[in-house]
Amino acid sequence: MAILRAFGAAVGNGVVMRGDVRVHWPWKLTVGNDCWIGEGVWILNLEPVVLGDDVCVSQGAMLCTGSHDRRSPSFEFDNAPIRVADGAWIAARATVLRGVSIGADAVVGATALVTQDVAVGDVVHAPASVVRQSRS
Repeated sequence: MAILRAFGAAVGNGVVMRGDVRVHWPWKLTVGNDCWIGEGVWILNLEPVVLGDDVCVSQGAMLCTGSHDRRSPSFEFDNAPIRVADGAWIAARATVLRGVSIGADAVVGATALVTQDVAVGDVVHAPASVVRQSRS
């Protein structure tokens, strides 16, 4: 954690970060209090990634803010930030792509590919369809 902070990451209290976690640009990472980041997580943050409090990002998950415009002759970047609200859980080997917001207390199931926002309290699974909507 000290190395991430030394390179500009904002990391809260009580954060557990397991081995082999990769962060592309630490200065574009914000992690809230009491988060857990599992082994082998890859945060490819060409744009900011913000994790709220009590967030769990499980083993092998990927948060990728980068993409390319495949229609562009120069294949230019098409990047956008990722936000994960308080209490959300991104399960093992799930992938969250650029521009996505994960709502508070939402669950992204193992191996899901998330390309659009997930609402507060929703549970999604591979292939990232809504399994249960919150009753709030």
